[in-house]
Amino acid sequence: MANTRSAFEASLDELGVTVTHTREAELTAAIEEAITEPAVGVALDERFVGETFSLAETPISVDPTPVELREATTGVTSADLGIGDYGSLVLTMTDEASELVSLFVEHHVAIIHEKDIQPDMDAAVAKLDERFNETGESAIIATGPSATADMGALVKGAHGPRTVHVIVVEEGA
Repeated sequence: MANTRSAFEASLDELGVTVTHTREAELTAAIEEAITEPAVGVALDERFVGETFSLAETPISVDPTPVELREATTGVTSADLGIGDYGSLVLTMTDEASELVSLFVEHHVAIIHEKDIQPDMDAAVAKLDERFNETGESAIIATGPSATADMGALVKGAHGPRTVHVIVVEEGA
């Protein structure tokens, strides 16, 4: 696991993505340090965090209105998987419109459990195939800040966030 996490973080570093490590008990403080208000988010379900944490305890508007989403600087979501060799995040689309929260803001904060970091795309696809065949869900794979060079010079934030911050929740007490 340590090599997979190291590869993931090295890939994120190459993409200019900030990484923070925390334990679940300190997750609220890590999120508050990572966001710039106004912030919107999608509630994290029980399969992601235990009963000891809720985004409602932070200055984040969970279940944002269209106006809050438009005016938000930061969007906070969970990431279902990390892909070590690319630094990519797998973001499951939810009924709460998590894709809007992660893509329509200047700064995306993604929270991922250390155990959900996969070494490579093959391992991630195998996990997704297993899960999505059962549930019918879908996801997007996001790699770093949005960028395009379609018209010449590289432009960041053209089709999504200009900056990304990943919070890795370490295992154990």
